[in-house]
Amino acid sequence: MKKILFLLFAVMFTAFVTEAKSKAEIKFEAVSHDFGTIRANGGKVTATYKFTNTGDKPLVIVSVSNGGCGCTVPSYPKMPVQPGKEGEISITFDPRGRSGEFERVVKVKTNAGNSRQKLTFSGTIIP
Repeated sequence: MKKILFLLFAVMFTAFVTEAKSKAEIKFEAVSHDFGTIRANGGKVTATYKFTNTGDKPLVIVSVSNGGCGCTVPSYPKMPVQPGKEGEISITFDPRGRSGEFERVVKVKTNAGNSRQKLTFSGTIIP
């Protein structure tokens, strides 16, 4: 009886440990983008951040912040990204009414872990 209970416990523990290690993981090709010099009246510019789900569970992007202003609009996949598949997050920035150097941080929340991934973009706006 003890052998059967031990065997059952060992199988359940192994299944639990294996399941605990299974998760989605996000790996970006790059986490920063430099627009260089752009004109304030030159129209909106877009940075694209490509990523891969390197985990073994579907990746869900829960939210992408707007970088703290209404001048930034994120676009990202609303459906889960399957293991081994790629996706992209696009950030559109409107420089109208701004000038000088800028740097913005956009935070990406996923089911890949508790921490948020930071994406940055920067540049210089000339009138």
